[in-house]
Amino acid sequence: MASDIPGSSALPTKARDPNPSGLGRAIINRKVKDARRMQESGMYTTDVDSTSRLKSMNSSATAQLAETDFTAERRNVRVIQQSADTSQNPYLLSEVEEKKTLKKHQENKQRLRVPRRPPWTKSMTPVELERQEKAAFLDWRRGLAVLQEEENFLLTPFERNLEVWRQLWRVLERSHLIVQIVDARNPLRFRCEDLEDYIGDVEGPEGEKGTGKGIRRSLLLIQQSGLCYTSPSRVIWADYFDSQGIQYAFFSAANAAAIQEARREAALKAQESITEPEAAEEEEEDSSEDEPNVPGDDSNSESVSTDEDYYLSADEEDVEDIDPRARVLSVLELEDLFVKKSPDLSAFADASGNPPPKLMVGLVGYPNVGKSSTINSLLGEKKVSVSSTPGKTKHFQTIHLSDSIVLCDCPGLVFPQFATTKAALVCDGVLPIDQMKEYTAPVSLVVQRIPKEVLEATYGLSIKVRGIEEGGNGQVTAENFLIAYAIARGYTRSGQGNPDEARAARYILKDYVNGKLLFCHPTPGVDEKDFNAETHEISIRRVAGKKKAPVTRVGKDADTFVASAPLSQSILPALGQGQKSQALDQQFFDDKSAAGAVYANGVVHGGKEFSRATAFPHQNSVANNGTVIQPKYARMASVLASNDRDLSSKKHKKPKRVKQRSGKGYD
Repeated sequence: MASDIPGSSALPTKARDPNPSGLGRAIINRKVKDARRMQESGMYTTDVDSTSRLKSMNSSATAQLAETDFTAERRNVRVIQQSADTSQNPYLLSEVEEKKTLKKHQENKQRLRVPRRPPWTKSMTPVELERQEKAAFLDWRRGLAVLQEEENFLLTPFERNLEVWRQLWRVLERSHLIVQIVDARNPLRFRCEDLEDYIGDVEGPEGEKGTGKGIRRSLLLIQQSGLCYTSPSRVIWADYFDSQGIQYAFFSAANAAAIQEARREAALKAQESITEPEAAEEEEEDSSEDEPNVPGDDSNSESVSTDEDYYLSADEEDVEDIDPRARVLSVLELEDLFVKKSPDLSAFADASGNPPPKLMVGLVGYPNVGKSSTINSLLGEKKVSVSSTPGKTKHFQTIHLSDSIVLCDCPGLVFPQFATTKAALVCDGVLPIDQMKEYTAPVSLVVQRIPKEVLEATYGLSIKVRGIEEGGNGQVTAENFLIAYAIARGYTRSGQGNPDEARAARYILKDYVNGKLLFCHPTPGVDEKDFNAETHEISIRRVAGKKKAPVTRVGKDADTFVASAPLSQSILPALGQGQKSQALDQQFFDDKSAAGAVYANGVVHGGKEFSRATAFPHQNSVANNGTVIQPKYARMASVLASNDRDLSSKKHKKPKRVKQRSGKGYD
């Protein structure tokens, strides 16, 4: 139209770019080519290094093995029905529900299996072997998905990466004795029964003809057994394991490392105490004449005996009184047990009939149960890196322990197991504490398991308890415990400065997982309180006399002191009374004690002179010394007293706001 107008010319048009490809187009083309190459070759991953392939995947959002698109469900709202019992946490199961759930778990425990490596032959190509392993692995994943999605079973966040399970397969095939390491505080949580069955099936029909039973052996190592403190608790577990036909041993890597370090320091001090120059010269002459000291040489008998002195049992003082089954083994005793429980190495002879030169001991278990710490304690020095973060060990690694034993460390694996609630998994250390969204249920489990006396003695708190008349049950609740802890440590939210309960919960749960708040699960059929009674008494004695933290917020740099409660206050909670009733009764008795005393003019009581109430006119008829006041002067005195009270109650200046903290010495 512009060309039709006189005196006008055609508008210029922008020429189309003949080469529209750019950085974004190049990236898209590369992805398309990679996808085509994956489909043609049958490979699931391309150009991936070993570290990314061994990345642990414990959530469905990161599992990409079957090229399935896992999308989050929106509007997935959960309606919580408020029960009649207000003290029951909606995220926890009641006693009846928990019994039903445990019974259901027992009936279906055979369906929880460890992924098996499919049979293979030397004639298979790597691509065919990988396809076969992934197909078997996906079938295993589908079976567990049926339990979770269709039958609503709660499982642990088990490992979903095939590469990590391949590390377990290699360790089982290489090892002659497989040691499953579990935490002493809850052995049944960290013990995988199907793994013990799989160890016997690794060899298949070739192990023992006609039986299908392998020749490898398994051993259950109960790590951190020193946390049980008492040998009777270990005797109870020994009786249970004997009844189940389980090969077991109690060990504590922390105690062994502490004993080794103490003996080294003692030996070093003994060497430094030799200051005579003549003795030093004689030692130099002897060392020059003798052959050089070679590590592992049996000729140096003195050094060998010194090393043996490092490895002592944690119960060496009471060895005679302890049941031999419940002793915490020393390092040398554990090495001897490995040799004793191992199978005959002649059964693992190669084609030429030569047996393996050394015993291979494989160490498997959950992440962060102490596999690396056990290896370091066995070696007497730090050979394996230790970290509190699960998944520190990526590949299996072999360490030569002695001339006849080789250790094979497997990366930590979370085996599929049933669970009652997610709160129980958090308290067991299976789920990460820093990533939890709901903290009231795990803390509720903590206050149910740990008595109030232990909580108050450990942290120096004074936890308020709601009595029956106030709508409570007289027991410690998670809310009251978190508020008391947050106030004592000065953890407040921004804004109005309310106690930060979420931050307090993270610190408390970490103390529980690390063993500061100690609770050991008993064997089935044993009462939890009776099993941990002696342990809690020891915990109270250890922190006896600890300074009490303030119950309210105090100013910055304040050095306060909270005195112990009087005897009358310590007796009142036993009557089922709440805090308000206790305060009212205490005020009544205090007023009665003050009213029963006789005061004269000038007598000092409570740091100041005695004064009585003068709020009403009839109270001004008599002075403090007992003399009668005239009626008109009495009215005048009451008016003056009321004016003084009004003036003292007025706020003339706005108080300066200071930063609120807990005070000195409570952290």
